[in-house]
Amino acid sequence: MSSSNAIGVFDSGLGGLSAVKEFLHILPNEKIIYFGDTGRVPYGTRSRDTIRKYAFQDADFLMTHNVKMIVAACGTVSSVAGDALEEKLSVPYTGVVNPTAYTAVRTTKNGRIGVIGTAATVGSHSYKLRLQKLNPGVEVFEQACPLFVSLVENGVIHRDDQITRLVVRRYMADLKDNGVDTVILGCTHFPLLRDAISDYMGEGVTLVDSGFETANYAAKVLREQGLLNSDPSLKAPEFFVSDTPEGFESVAGLFLGRNMEHTVTQIDIEQY
Repeated sequence: MSSSNAIGVFDSGLGGLSAVKEFLHILPNEKIIYFGDTGRVPYGTRSRDTIRKYAFQDADFLMTHNVKMIVAACGTVSSVAGDALEEKLSVPYTGVVNPTAYTAVRTTKNGRIGVIGTAATVGSHSYKLRLQKLNPGVEVFEQACPLFVSLVENGVIHRDDQITRLVVRRYMADLKDNGVDTVILGCTHFPLLRDAISDYMGEGVTLVDSGFETANYAAKVLREQGLLNSDPSLKAPEFFVSDTPEGFESVAGLFLGRNMEHTVTQIDIEQY
């Protein structure tokens, strides 16, 4: 395996682009290949078997590009299929759960941690189990926030938007009432709602971004295995989707802050 090989990142749709943004910042020498399964999004409402099947197909597609590491930038996949992926893959793998839980445990001061994610992520209790393994003394409060994904993918994310504020209050009220001082943004869509969530929860609550923590962890793994790319030449990321690229391009700009025209390729994921 060569250090010049790309890092493969996948998600059920657009959310993983919030992690890609962090990868491009933290690992500027690395080539990133991203697959968003836009034709089958969302994963968060699917059965465990379906999520595992999709995750294996997504990883198999990325492996055809000779990647040196695979990242499931998706709380649902990390929670439901992460162990199976790690066992199956011949390259280093990380999901978002472990790096994020580790940071949350180090961050909390009162031992009360909130976890927000898709229904599948929350139903798996993956973050809760990991947090309590890291520190049996923490109290974990979980909340599924399925409408957050829809808000983000439709660009309804501004902190002053009435709909955004209402949905945030609807989902976050119990966590606020329970006095959490740390909230894990357990879906890579959710950092785009950071301002609105922070406004509602208040200054004393720290939001832990799973994309940022995962990018930092991936850098650590690559460094330890001697796989960091030292070549500083510019490497344009490549983006692949399983449905029409047009919608992806328009919303992806929100995640990455760059023009996405003509940089997205549609593929048939069922071939993998």
